[in-house]
Amino acid sequence: MSVIRTISSREVFRSDWLRLREDEVEFPNGSRGRYAVVDKQDFVLVLAREDDGFWLVEQYRYPIGRREWEFVQGGWPAGGSGTPRELAEAELREETGHRAGSLTHLGRLHAAVGFCSQGYDVFLATDLVAGEPEREATESDMVARWHSDHDVTAMVRDGRLADAHSVAAFGLWRTVAEG
Repeated sequence: MSVIRTISSREVFRSDWLRLREDEVEFPNGSRGRYAVVDKQDFVLVLAREDDGFWLVEQYRYPIGRREWEFVQGGWPAGGSGTPRELAEAELREETGHRAGSLTHLGRLHAAVGFCSQGYDVFLATDLVAGEPEREATESDMVARWHSDHDVTAMVRDGRLADAHSVAAFGLWRTVAEG
């Protein structure tokens, strides 16, 4: 197995949400190069399943300049911490108002392994109990809506559900569900 050795690392940028570093590296053949790496806090994604469908949320995504549908997802706010399961419960309650009677860990995925250290745990929430959302100020325009399995599949196919994390988690769920 080849291993790339880090020779040096320097921080290029830091905010409350991410850190960008540039690493000088040595490849197994002895040549040298550079990697730019985005370090971001891990997060969770929750597939909230009810009546042969899922609860999705829609919100404005500033980097791409439009509203997007996606599964419930998020990370701990600054200073917050806990287990991925606790975060999944909190995000589900925050974004949809639902509480899960059952929460099953489906797996762990990585956001963008070519340039980012961030990973995420995928949970299936079932036996949902409705409640009021507890959204953060940045989520004030968020909409939560139930979509049938057929609709979610169609949304992936036609690009209405284009969030890569959501599409990957949906594929993971289908793989697990099909056994």
